[in-house]
Amino acid sequence: MKFTGKIDVPAPRQAVFEKLRDAHFFASCVDGVADLVEIDDRHYTATLESRVAYIKFKFAVTVEIVELDEPNRVVAKVEGTPIGMVGRLTATSAADLTEQDGGTAVNYELDVALTGKLGSLGQPVLKSKGKEMERQFASRIQAKFQAANTGSET
Repeated sequence: MKFTGKIDVPAPRQAVFEKLRDAHFFASCVDGVADLVEIDDRHYTATLESRVAYIKFKFAVTVEIVELDEPNRVVAKVEGTPIGMVGRLTATSAADLTEQDGGTAVNYELDVALTGKLGSLGQPVLKSKGKEMERQFASRIQAKFQAANTGSET
């Protein structure tokens, strides 16, 4: 499954790049991420918990930053195994940052593959859940930068 889109962020490109590279900030924008551990500046582990249809899933994931072009581009590879069942999650996420009207446009592409029980749920259900997570992520990033610009905390 492929997801693409654009997030308009009310902040300079360098500031947005630095926040996207901050694993704790990034994880705070993704619903269901817990137990984030930084192994080094390009490798992380975490758990990702989500509900798809009537089934609750918990994944042990590893994240590797595979490409960095400051302040223009970040590419990460995610691999995970669902806890308590057979299957696999693999994803590649790319974000390209461009200056736009005093802020930053984040053009992203996420390519996700699921196998096992989760993969058998079917594309429409998984695509719907992915779109929901995508909307939440975009609104959280925008809200956090908006709060930073107004001096309040989120």
